[in-house]
Amino acid sequence: MELWYTEEHSENARFSIRVKRQLFSGKSPFQQIDVFEAEEFGRFLTLDGLMMLTQKDEFIYHDMIAHVPMATNPDIKRVLVIGAGDGGTVRELVRYPAISSIDMVEIDRMVVDVSRKYLPFTACGLDDPRVHLYFEDGLKFVRDKSSQYDLIVVDSTDPFGPGEGLFTKEFYGNCYKALTDSGILVNQHECPYYDGYAHAMKRAHARIREMFPVAKVYQAHIPTYPSGHWLFGFASKKLDPLRDLQEEQWNALGLETKYYNTDLHRGCFAVPTYVRRQLEEDAHA
Repeated sequence: MELWYTEEHSENARFSIRVKRQLFSGKSPFQQIDVFEAEEFGRFLTLDGLMMLTQKDEFIYHDMIAHVPMATNPDIKRVLVIGAGDGGTVRELVRYPAISSIDMVEIDRMVVDVSRKYLPFTACGLDDPRVHLYFEDGLKFVRDKSSQYDLIVVDSTDPFGPGEGLFTKEFYGNCYKALTDSGILVNQHECPYYDGYAHAMKRAHARIREMFPVAKVYQAHIPTYPSGHWLFGFASKKLDPLRDLQEEQWNALGLETKYYNTDLHRGCFAVPTYVRRQLEEDAHA
């Protein structure tokens, strides 16, 4: 008997992976958590039936959410990561010796425990002494913070269920307050291709633009995410990811990456015309 994982990307489109075996299935107080193993993509994690990462292509997402802000300001010292229970974002950030502390806030402890056991390729940075884990609601955690972080990375699930509060105007306003004068906010920004995802993307971008003087969108190709076309948001009080790119300083660090490079950094902000129009439409709505 064949076992297949299938995710609905829209009412009329589905994505499927042939599964060799299921490694874990459990329900936390927040969501259904499953880990599978596949011939094509290796181990992969789903939350409430939605793809979070696969062993084969997770490096794309984690490279782009971590290295784009770090190359804009390689001197970042204090970081807040919200979500990211699989550990992949933290794995990339702990490679920077200049970073002195990383506060990681994940609402679901089970995601971290499961990742440590079944996804060591992403969770391997969680034991770095600079990493401080907090198992609580990221929206509440950031409320009382002021000028505390040089970088906030919102590595959340989609904007419903446990991740819903991380797409609100209140949340982005609290992030602005929690950042230093040169602080950067980076978030996963959904897919522009399918209508349901595009609506969430436009709504998030419009809310971020209301708060931050610099608010841009960049992209990556992630084969196992809806449509393969995924966006990230870059927001800052004053640093521009193109004008302020510290190319020589970042390259001098000698970090080996599989996806990100400083040439790509420039190019990833050149989004397709249809995405530009989506963002402009919502910005003027």
